[in-house]
Amino acid sequence: MTTYSELFRTEDARLTEILETIEDWNAGSPCTGWTVRDVLDHLINTQRDFLNQHNIEIGARPDTAKDPVGAWKYHSSKVQNVMDTAELAETAFDGFFGPTTVGATLARFYGFDLLVHRWDIARGVGQETHFSDPELDLIEESLDGFGEHLYMEGICKPALSAPEDADRETRLLARMGRDTGWRAGVNA
Repeated sequence: MTTYSELFRTEDARLTEILETIEDWNAGSPCTGWTVRDVLDHLINTQRDFLNQHNIEIGARPDTAKDPVGAWKYHSSKVQNVMDTAELAETAFDGFFGPTTVGATLARFYGFDLLVHRWDIARGVGQETHFSDPELDLIEESLDGFGEHLYMEGICKPALSAPEDADRETRLLARMGRDTGWRAGVNA
């Protein structure tokens, strides 16, 4: 069984692998109006905001303007430390969908965000990335769990139609309002 700490570590590693290849941080992304740097900033800001809400301090916010990859690595190492520290990761609270913990929320909700935005960032710089079966399971479980809230402001765009013979990844991306035909430089 994968722990929440291991799950976050794996999701972070796959995102970091893509971040390390980026040359144009101002490239557009499938997230309307956002560059790939904006997507990275979103990931850092939302995780920091969540931890701050639970009185978990992880240091100064890193500057993505000067060194986006270094900023992410610094930030994610701080979040991973939270995940690896039982007393922090096991901090219980009543979440939007019921009782949960900081670690579970970071791994599942913010992990969902890491997966989906990994795809957005990769597409923004013209790379392909695909989800593993366990990642598709997490995405699908998350989408089902969001229910009617999936299409609230700031979550996902309205669903797109997917071809009847589309694979699972394409269907889930379409469900999140993501066009698998989106191409860097063409749709930016």
